[in-house]
Amino acid sequence: MELIPQPKSRFLRVKCSDCGNEQVMFGSASTSVNCLVCGKTIAKPRGGKANILTKIVAVLE
Repeated sequence: MELIPQPKSRFLRVKCSDCGNEQVMFGSASTSVNCLVCGKTIAKPRGGKANILTKIVAVLE
């Protein structure tokens, strides 16, 4: 039994498949997330967790 529940969402470091830029995003993003360099959409909202369209490099804790 956990006294303090852990969050179910995390911050993710993702890598753009077009330009190779790495950036940090929230795993439960409520808006579309675009690459800061080339503008490609890398994640779309799905109500709960975001639909990530590119490679996840790391899960940040």
